[in-house]
Amino acid sequence: MAKVEDKERILKAAREKQSVNYEGIPIRLSADFSTETPQARREWQDIFKVLKGKNLQPRILYPARISFKIEGEIKNFSNKQKLKEYSNMKPILKEILKGLL
Repeated sequence: MAKVEDKERILKAAREKQSVNYEGIPIRLSADFSTETPQARREWQDIFKVLKGKNLQPRILYPARISFKIEGEIKNFSNKQKLKEYSNMKPILKEILKGLL
C-alpha cells in the first residue's frame, strides 16, 4: 500500500510544483496516463498487428496515435476515422485494413 500512497504523493507534488527531486536529483514527470489512455492504445492493436505483418513499420505514439510508413512517407493518425478517410484514397492500404475500420 505504501507504494500507491507514495505515487499519489509524488504526483500531487509534481502537479503543484512542476518539479520533483528524488534522492536530491531533480526529475521531470510526464503527464499521467489517464484510465482512458491504455484503452485507447489497445484499440490500435489489431491494426498495428496487420501493418506490422505487411512490414509498414507501425508505431503506437503517445498518448494514443498510430504511425506507419507507406510509400516512403510516415503517416500519423489520432483516430480510426481519419485513418479510414486516408485509406479510401490509398487502395492498397484500404485492402490491407479491410474489416478493421
